[in-house]
This record gives sequence, structure tokens and C-alpha cells, in this order.
Amino acid sequence: MKLKSALVGLSSAMVMMTSAAHAEKWDMPMAYSGSNFHSVTGAEFAKCVTTGTGGDIEIVTHPSGSLFKGADIKRAIQTGQAPIGERLLSGHQNENPVFGVDSLPFLASSFDDAAKLWKASKPTMESILDKQNLVLLYSVPWPPQGLYFKKEVNSVADMKGIKFRSYNNATARLAELTGMLPVTIEAAEISQAFATGVAESMVSSGATGYDRKVWESLTHFYEVDSWLPRNYIMVNKDVWGKTSEANQNVINACAQMAEYAGTWRAKEYTGFTLTGLRNGGMTVGPASDTLTSELKEIGATMTEEWLKAAGDDGKAIVDAFRAM
Repeated sequence: MKLKSALVGLSSAMVMMTSAAHAEKWDMPMAYSGSNFHSVTGAEFAKCVTTGTGGDIEIVTHPSGSLFKGADIKRAIQTGQAPIGERLLSGHQNENPVFGVDSLPFLASSFDDAAKLWKASKPTMESILDKQNLVLLYSVPWPPQGLYFKKEVNSVADMKGIKFRSYNNATARLAELTGMLPVTIEAAEISQAFATGVAESMVSSGATGYDRKVWESLTHFYEVDSWLPRNYIMVNKDVWGKTSEANQNVINACAQMAEYAGTWRAKEYTGFTLTGLRNGGMTVGPASDTLTSELKEIGATMTEEWLKAAGDDGKAIVDAFRAM
């Protein structure tokens, strides 16, 4: 009996040692604070994969741009510096115009329309990423984007000369068309940028403003619902190819749950964060009819410019979206 027990114990120990020897650690860089709902969703996804693979793959998230800055995350995944990560792909529209499809002003300004646009664009997006050595796992939208200022703004004319935080081609172009001055600022640097006067305005969701306590520097948030950009979780294609089919299935299942949970959080977080901005002392409400009308004209211009740049791929996506 003692020998049998010893053999069973030895066998179990060998299984555990073998499992540990084959275990992989995947560091997952993320650009936003650990309390942001995207980061929370990513942490849950990581835990799901770690548990679901029996520890074969341990995903460790690194929020707040602590491992790689937001602008560097996509490149890090492509080159294998990080096996997996999260990135706002509209920040890479210079690589391919299709990456900016989720940031076209007023094309899809509700969660329902954003879901339709995602459905229409996903196959093309996956194809582009595949050629860049990336596998798309899941994507989660931000709440509708609004405008932040440190003064009352009722028309585009009131925006002239304001230093505006830019994070992608769409925001930079919006600044140009409204007479504002674009300044590129990473998400992790927003609070400092406003506190020091490097920036005076931005277009973003209530979530970003709430997470960064922008009421300490800014005074107004206008609910213009211009677009709902998306964060994308991607894995290096070479790493994915070396992952067993069983573990790929686990990761894909966890990704589906994360996309559902993250989208639900985005919807729930919208009202919560706007209340938080008000409680912080900000004036929160819809933009004036004049400002809304002027912004929609600018949005139409930006969409036409994007369609010309994106060519057949862009037209096919927008046509499919509008047919839904």
C-alpha cells in the first residue's frame, strides 16, 4: 500500500512538473488604466485562458502602458516582443485606411449601429491583420465619443485655436477642420497634459474622462455621440500557430465571452461615467443645435475623404453597413 501510494504521488508530481515545464507566460500590454473597463475585461479574459488551459498558458496583463506605450503595442505583437496585446487600431490608419472605419464621425453613433459596422468590417479587418502577422481575438467598443473643453463652446468658431488632444488620424483631422491645434497624447498621459496646459480639449468617451478625473482641469462635456471607436485584442500569428488546437479553442471561447462582457460594460458604463463627470463638477449635456449641425457637416467631409483613401474595401464595408 505504501509503495502504491508513493507511486501515485510520484506520478502526480511528474504530471505537475511536466505541465509546469510546458506552461507559457503571455505578457499582454494594454494602454489604459487598470480600473478602465477594457482593462478589467482583459484581466478577466486572461484569467479565463489561464484557467481554461489548465495553466498551459498564463496570460498576465500590463495596463496603463506599463509594458509598451499604446502606440507601440501593435508593433510589439507583430514582431513577437509581446505575444498578445490590446490596441486601438484607428491609431494606425496611416498603415491602412480601413483601420479608421470605427472613427468616422456620425457614421455609426449608437451601440446598435457600431455593432453593425463591426459586423460589416470584421472580415476585411481580419484579412489585413493576418497579412501583418496578427490574429484578431476579440474587439470591444468604447462608449459614444463626446467633446471635452475648459470653457463653454456653442459653435465651431468657438473651438478655433484650442489645443486638442489627438490620438489617431480622425482626431487630428477633426482638429484641423475645426481650427483647433492637434497635440498627440497617449491615454496614460491625459491627466498630466490637461493639468499642465499641453492640451485643453479632447474628443473621447465619458469613461476616459471619468478614469482620468479630467474635472480637475476641464469644465464641459458635450454629448455629441460622434463615433464609438473599438479596442482590439490580437495575438502574434507565429505564437498562435504553435498553440495547440485545444488551447486555441479555449482562447477563442474566452474571447467570445470577453467581447460580450466588454460590450455590456461599455453600455452600462456610459451612464455611470457621465454621472461621475457631473458629480466631479463638470457641465454635462448635449451640444447646441448649431455645433451639432456644423460637426455633422465636418463628419460628412471626413467620411468622403476616408472612402476615397480606403478604396474598394472601404466602399464595400460602408455599403454592407448601410444595407443592414
